[in-house]
Amino acid sequence: MLLDTPSLYFRAFYGVPDSVTSPDGMPVNAVRGLLDMIATLVRQHSPREIVACMDADWRPAFRVAAIPSYKAHRVASGDQEEVPDTLAPQVPVIEEVLDALGIARVGVDGYEADDVIGTFAIAATTAVDIVTGDRDLFQLVDDDKPCRALYTVRGIRNLQVVDESFVREKYGIPGRAYADFATLRGDPSDGLPGVPGIGEKTAAALITRFGSLPALLAALDEGGADGFPAGARNRLAAARDYLEVAPAVVRVAHDVPLPDVDVSLPAAPRDPERLVALSQKYGLDSPLNRLLTTLG
Repeated sequence: MLLDTPSLYFRAFYGVPDSVTSPDGMPVNAVRGLLDMIATLVRQHSPREIVACMDADWRPAFRVAAIPSYKAHRVASGDQEEVPDTLAPQVPVIEEVLDALGIARVGVDGYEADDVIGTFAIAATTAVDIVTGDRDLFQLVDDDKPCRALYTVRGIRNLQVVDESFVREKYGIPGRAYADFATLRGDPSDGLPGVPGIGEKTAAALITRFGSLPALLAALDEGGADGFPAGARNRLAAARDYLEVAPAVVRVAHDVPLPDVDVSLPAAPRDPERLVALSQKYGLDSPLNRLLTTLG
């Protein structure tokens, strides 16, 4: 089980009232919410291994170099992500608690959590569940492995299981073609412009017709209008420069240099004394007891 941890703690932050605080008054709604999410996931899905994947770099240089608008609208100051004031202090607490529990926590300099997830997923020799609220990770869905996404759009207790058939039914594209489809369509939430004038339906029609973005570009370069909806050829030709660089931004990395970590689901805390101290300092007894009971 690969956790898109930033996606989950943002969801926890907005889903649990910030009136949930530590004894000294610090909001810990994201911490408590994430711990309860993990307990629910372990209880319902019984993974043998689990990794909390982190953003060591939320806006990697290689993606910004390719498309400068990538996540630019979410920059607060310098190159720091705009994060709610009461969430930012909770992230280090989340990291400390995960470490004391013994849940593998992996972030790699220069990469996003998505890239860590992609590398783990591709390298895995067993079934993989990716828990995320980010559609970008649908590109990793693979029925043969199998690798599926557990999408949190309807809540952690009512996860949407995303496999290749879901992708086909939802978007009308081949099950593993989500990245190519998303490149054409764009994603305003990430600052990816897409091809102007190419919406979701046209993007789906193009990927279904040609099978992949490289095949589409080859047909575009060969000339002729066969297989292109009205007006699409000119729009694609005008966006040729974007289409050359966008795949490197949209596709998650598969070759992140992962550290050697124990990803086994812990049956007991790695550092019980530290966990007790953190629990007392931040008022985490209830969610930690629930999670420890589930792990045990």
